Amino acid sequence: MHVVIVSDACDPPANGVSRTLGMVRLHLERLGHRVDALEPHLFRTVPCPTDPGIRLALRPGAAFTRRMDGLAPQIVVLATEGPLGLAGRRWCLRRGVPFVSLFTTKFPEAIELRLGIPAAWTYALLRWFHRPSRAVLAATPSLREELRGRGFARVVPWSRGVDADLFRPRPKGWLDLPRPVFLCVGRIAVEKSVEDFLALDLPGSKLVVGDGALLPALRRRYPGVRFAGLLRGEELARHYAAADVFVFPSRTDTFGLVVLEALASGLPVAAHPVTGPRDIIGDSGTGVLDEDLGRAARAALGIDPARCRAHALGWRWEDCAARLSDLLREVAGRRSGRRSCATSSARPEAPAAPPAWR
Repeated sequence: MHVVIVSDACDPPANGVSRTLGMVRLHLERLGHRVDALEPHLFRTVPCPTDPGIRLALRPGAAFTRRMDGLAPQIVVLATEGPLGLAGRRWCLRRGVPFVSLFTTKFPEAIELRLGIPAAWTYALLRWFHRPSRAVLAATPSLREELRGRGFARVVPWSRGVDADLFRPRPKGWLDLPRPVFLCVGRIAVEKSVEDFLALDLPGSKLVVGDGALLPALRRRYPGVRFAGLLRGEELARHYAAADVFVFPSRTDTFGLVVLEALASGLPVAAHPVTGPRDIIGDSGTGVLDEDLGRAARAALGIDPARCRAHALGWRWEDCAARLSDLLREVAGRRSGRRSCATSSARPEAPAAPPAWR
């Protein structure tokens, strides 16, 4: 089947959405699908007004239509609600091509934090965007219930995976910081609440991996923190594995791929009890969820790293791609031998069985 993924997120900047889409594309192709992607770098772009490090397509209409007409996909995946997502929605409705959409970011909360615009207003726009979608893919049960409560229809679960070959336990001795080392990985933006982590009173050291508009100011404000900048691949994996606890301060993520990457690296997690962390961690004993993030971080020091790694091994990109493949075939009107991701349950994985909702 020919699938086109439309996304306003690309690499760079490296983020959870772009990494997710890259892995999904790889595994869909291994399942025999033809997959093309339309991303901002294919069009004229401008800096995002609230985060200049992010580039957005500028009036992609005619150029986008030409590309999509040339590709002529059987089904489209709209990964984001930005300029390209809007262009993809318009093209699908005009051409009668079915599409599914992903709910990957809590933009309403982020926009409220940045601009003071009430989240309810932005949720109304998102409901409009997703209304024609054949399926709105939500990463966790708590997000699914939240979206349903906000009036979104046809919300189905579709989870994430982790590259457990790349993100794995490794030697820690190369990192020249006093122990314990508390790590935070992510885009340095106001909605990620990185400063909440930086302000914690913790023993040892703090290490931050990531880039963003706030990075220069935070470097000046917290000279005792090690800021490693934007890292990818092996360097990113080495930094995960060199730490002792992963701290996830965000309250606006819909999942938190970095949480899985940390667990696969053998790091216990400290986070708030919000959508994403509470779904990934659950009752696995691999992290501490608390409104007091400092208390959670200190308590997480006592968690066995091997337990964290074992839990992460239950989250496989192969399974995620297979379930998306099922759903796309179902939406496109084609039959499949598997059950769709809306009804399937995960196979047991040793040593830790993934939650049944995945």
